[in-house]
Amino acid sequence: MASFKGKETFSLDNKGRVSLPAKMRKSIPELAENTFVVTRGLDKCIFAYPINEWEEKHKKSLEELNQYDAQNRQFLRRMLECSEDVTLDSQQRITLPKDLLDWAGIESKVTIVGILDHIEFWDPATYDEYMNSCDESFESIASKVMVKPENVSTKE
Repeated sequence: MASFKGKETFSLDNKGRVSLPAKMRKSIPELAENTFVVTRGLDKCIFAYPINEWEEKHKKSLEELNQYDAQNRQFLRRMLECSEDVTLDSQQRITLPKDLLDWAGIESKVTIVGILDHIEFWDPATYDEYMNSCDESFESIASKVMVKPENVSTKE
């Protein structure tokens, strides 16, 4: 299982290629064979999943959606219309599809963020704006999302 983490900003070449940070390359599972599924992400960024992670977890979840539901169909179309399988080249660069770059507003620089099982690609200004727009402190968010039900006391 992949365990991507960290953040770096790199230049994007005119063919939509960007080098992956060395520490992230080391986290690519062998089963992925340096191949990623690149797709529309959330919050105006691009997601890249190692292909084995995509096949094992995410593809299965998407296949389980009821395609007779209009909202599910819309979600699938939006997520998958720009998706591509991409393999790192000999210089360890990933090619991001032009339509996804345009959608995410990425031009000459790209902020690369490791998020456990996937990598996010952001326009640097959009990423900074997103991170600065968080009203809550890190500690406040952590206290909400990291609480396990068995650790919560119901006593008053």
